[in-house]
Amino acid sequence: MTTEESPLLGDQLHPAQPDRDYGGLPTEDVYNRFNRKQKRVILAIVALAALLPMFVGGSFIPSIPQMSKDLNATPAAVGLGLSVSVFASSVSVVFWSAYTSFYGRRLIFLCGTPFTVLGSFAVAASPDINSLLLWRFVQTFGCSGSFALGAASIGDIYRLEERGTAMGTFLGAMLFGLAIAPPLGGALAEFWSWRGFQVALGVWGMIQALLFVLFLPETAHPGSRGIDNAQGPSKTFVWVNPLRCLTFLRSPNIITVTLANTFAILADYALVIPIAYTIGAKYGFQTEGMIGALFIPTGLGNFVGAPISGRMSDMVVRRAKEQRKGIWVPEDRLRAVWLGGLVLIPISVTLVGFVTTYVDGTVGLVISLVCLFTNGLGVNMVLTPIGAYTVDIMPSRSAEVMAAISALRSLLLAPLSVLFIPAVETIGVAATNTIVGILALFGYFLIWLTIRYGKEMRAYADVGYPDFDAQTANGDDDTTVQN
Repeated sequence: MTTEESPLLGDQLHPAQPDRDYGGLPTEDVYNRFNRKQKRVILAIVALAALLPMFVGGSFIPSIPQMSKDLNATPAAVGLGLSVSVFASSVSVVFWSAYTSFYGRRLIFLCGTPFTVLGSFAVAASPDINSLLLWRFVQTFGCSGSFALGAASIGDIYRLEERGTAMGTFLGAMLFGLAIAPPLGGALAEFWSWRGFQVALGVWGMIQALLFVLFLPETAHPGSRGIDNAQGPSKTFVWVNPLRCLTFLRSPNIITVTLANTFAILADYALVIPIAYTIGAKYGFQTEGMIGALFIPTGLGNFVGAPISGRMSDMVVRRAKEQRKGIWVPEDRLRAVWLGGLVLIPISVTLVGFVTTYVDGTVGLVISLVCLFTNGLGVNMVLTPIGAYTVDIMPSRSAEVMAAISALRSLLLAPLSVLFIPAVETIGVAATNTIVGILALFGYFLIWLTIRYGKEMRAYADVGYPDFDAQTANGDDDTTVQN
């Protein structure tokens, strides 16, 4: 019978061939290499690494007025730093994920950190806008691959039934950072300086590098890296096509979960980006500090939702296996999405729109804050099962799958996110949020399709999924995997 404990079959020396069987199902031994304490340390380190780009990106927006004045540039010119960051993030995630499949996780973490440190210090010392944009690219390029690398590391060390909980903690830290970075960055820029905050980010990068050196072991499964089988000059350096991860987007399974992921985050953006013009304007939150405080409920929802969504995801997998007498269907994990994707996100984002339009006073404010918390909770309940699912179906290529998802998501979110404020001004917050709520429901519909037709969708475009049927004859008596 086929299990997640069957031997690795992937050939890492042929990275340009996406249709190869990359993702053999790992043996039980690879998950016993680290004890519980070591796994928690690894999880904490990779979560901290994924938190840094949230502060690099999120703290930039509140600093734009101070930067424009200091650099004698227009706010629009300084705002180009946001576009540069989005572009650098997309390049970073596909580049580092391609090389982590060949060289492993630890080395690539270490290679990215000097770019972040150098970029942060150089941004702090920028004398003009051109220098700022250049070093902003370098800074973001160095740290943005940590999401894909961290998710891959989690897949390396946690078993199927534990993976959701770990992924929830990882994503919860990221989303919490996304929520608190703008108000914290704004406060530090106001009471300290934007240059000082960039120096602090560089110091953070140095501390992070020290943690990588001292406490982060290589988590990639033994024999799964390309360098493990390389000979001659390939042992030193191999050119890997950084765009190869995009071939995974041929898979309907990956496309559907990416779109569902994107629509969930879009709902979060719909509440947060125009918050000064919606909840802030309606209920008298005028100062930067007061507006920053409105981000806290969303961050708390992310933080609370992390362990809940992860454990729900693992419970669904275990229960489905028990009901099928040990048979595991990879799409079972996506069943945990329903509460966040079908209920919490659509209701909360739509309700905020109507409450801020029609309900005045304390009652309206309280309902809106509760909805912000609920939305943060729901977003995590969508992202966590999806993140774990992508690792489940491509265990040894999970970093590249995550990179493909991140690249497509960034491509979609970049133009959509700039429409929220004009939409609120044109058609109103109620109509805008209703549209976003409908998109969130459509995202859940895509998840339902994946649950219902996952096997057929994987067969339609096999991008290197484990050949479960071929491994059946060599499996053990623990967990059967139904393709």
